[in-house]
Amino acid sequence: MQFYLNGYRPGDPDVAAADAPSRASADLPDRVDVLIVGSGPAGTLLAAQLSTFPSITTRLVERRDGPLELGRADGIACRTVETFEAFGLGTRLIREAYWVNETVFWRPSAADRTRIVRTGRIQDTEDGLSEFPHVIVNQARLQEYLLDYMRKSSSRLEPDYGCEFVTLSVAPDGDYPVKVTLKQHGAERVVHARYVVGCDGARSGVREAIGAAPHGDFANHVWGVMDVLAVTDFPDIRLKAAIQSADHGNILIIPREGGYLVRLYVDLGDVDPAQREKVRAITADDAIAAARRVLHPYTLDVRDVVWFSVYEVGQRVTDRFDDVPADAPPTRTPRVFICGDACHTHSAKAGQGMNVSLQDGFNLGWKLVSVLEGRASPDLLRTYSTERRAIAQELIDFDKRWSKTMSLPPKDPAHPERGGIDPAELQAQFMQSGRYTAGVATRYVPSTALTAEPTHQALAGGFTIGMRFHSAPVIRLADAKPLQLGHVARADAAWRLYAFADASCARFHALMAWLHDAAQSPVRRYTPAGADVDSVIDVRGIYQQGHRALKVEALPPMLLPRKGRFGLVDYEKAFTPDLKDGPDIFDLRGVDRERGALVVVRPDQFVANVLPLDAHDALCAYFEPILVVRT
Repeated sequence: MQFYLNGYRPGDPDVAAADAPSRASADLPDRVDVLIVGSGPAGTLLAAQLSTFPSITTRLVERRDGPLELGRADGIACRTVETFEAFGLGTRLIREAYWVNETVFWRPSAADRTRIVRTGRIQDTEDGLSEFPHVIVNQARLQEYLLDYMRKSSSRLEPDYGCEFVTLSVAPDGDYPVKVTLKQHGAERVVHARYVVGCDGARSGVREAIGAAPHGDFANHVWGVMDVLAVTDFPDIRLKAAIQSADHGNILIIPREGGYLVRLYVDLGDVDPAQREKVRAITADDAIAAARRVLHPYTLDVRDVVWFSVYEVGQRVTDRFDDVPADAPPTRTPRVFICGDACHTHSAKAGQGMNVSLQDGFNLGWKLVSVLEGRASPDLLRTYSTERRAIAQELIDFDKRWSKTMSLPPKDPAHPERGGIDPAELQAQFMQSGRYTAGVATRYVPSTALTAEPTHQALAGGFTIGMRFHSAPVIRLADAKPLQLGHVARADAAWRLYAFADASCARFHALMAWLHDAAQSPVRRYTPAGADVDSVIDVRGIYQQGHRALKVEALPPMLLPRKGRFGLVDYEKAFTPDLKDGPDIFDLRGVDRERGALVVVRPDQFVANVLPLDAHDALCAYFEPILVVRT
């Protein structure tokens, strides 16, 4: 963590210097750059990212009277924790959360099918998948971390509660072309915005206003979900447990943070499409009774129901994620976007809804910053719908398979004609889906200018183009501090160039000199006059030698940049492998030791390109259609 760049300030370094007065709901302005509708996971993360930039007027409106307090999503994938670390919140998140270390499987006993027995126990997340664990924490707490980040940001952003979206319209031109009607304190008012983002849930008013439509169907199968405080003799109550009974359905147990709370997903069976009103009549007592039948011979004494809901399994994805119809002229760029449940809805058992929604917000956030700060043209915003809708469709396809699997009864060896799923098969499917549920299987294909063809992928096989930058341990050269290389990236909308040195360092040092001095260097071309050298493109260098074999004073100027109003030296740009505790990052990520590699990483931490260290023209060609020349 770096601070004091522009002068010493006492107090908490997480509280940025205020660049604007507190934006309370009483002073919702008539014009904003970005209006976010809905303070769910996607909306809150997007607002947190934008709050770092006080030059961008951002407002987050929420129809509720205050922040979320109970229930809803709770599974936090490894990839989501990595994303939170970009906000400096990863450590805080995992400290409070329940860690999902192992998963157990229970099925009917072969000797007595009225009783359940444990049939399997596996590690939840494979080794080396991420430096962070898969964790469980209440959605309300996760959102509180982001709200706190917003309050401490330089813009001191606060949500506007009690503010309901009514409708919007988009003018063909103008600086603030989106006219939004809101209802605040019982009275309607109009706000004009450059951009609007609808994060307002499955019944999104913003989605309806832009004419986008969700497509999909329901599986006609009902589950109850509840957070409870209970006393039980079931031995695996503090492990994630998938339990199948012979005749009473299935339950999924998810322990919650705090050591006592537990979430139960209870299979309540099929529903007649003509009698869906019966779903609303299901009570918490009904779900508890069903859970008790599944757990036999174990007992379940529920002392308190903290939260309860019923949902019907359904999978739907919206046809587009912005306001540009398919038949619109190619010159039209989007002004209105949707994120999260407004785009995709599915079952909760795979734990992907909140995680994918957060990545929607992270994907859109840096693109809005880039356009509003003049770093990129508005054409960049077209890539949001293209990239995220493909990911949403993958999610829907996965959820259909997984929901069907979780709803199947166990096979009865005595009656194979009844169908069902073999316990070993269920366990195998769970293991095979581990990378997806950890959130690290997302891959952007070369469908936009942002993701390059894998022409030089062999130079760094472990940094797959289109997938998230997989962190690894390194030593920071200047102070010998061991850390994770991926953690140097902040949610600041900056690109990262990770240059891995070649054996002789000749190409590496030539690249550093070119980036620093050449007129065509992307760092020089795209950094605004007066801005810090790493504000748009942040260059990091990784040597092959141990840190004691190198001299800080011999580093190239590109890795010792001068920054801030005092021209202070940034000593945190150069790294070496961790040769003491290991493993060596060059070996771990398959970096070519003889030739080295240049890994280009997007602001949302996805690998955009892998190039040879001397491919200067190719690096220029990559950024040419994305960034706007500033100097």
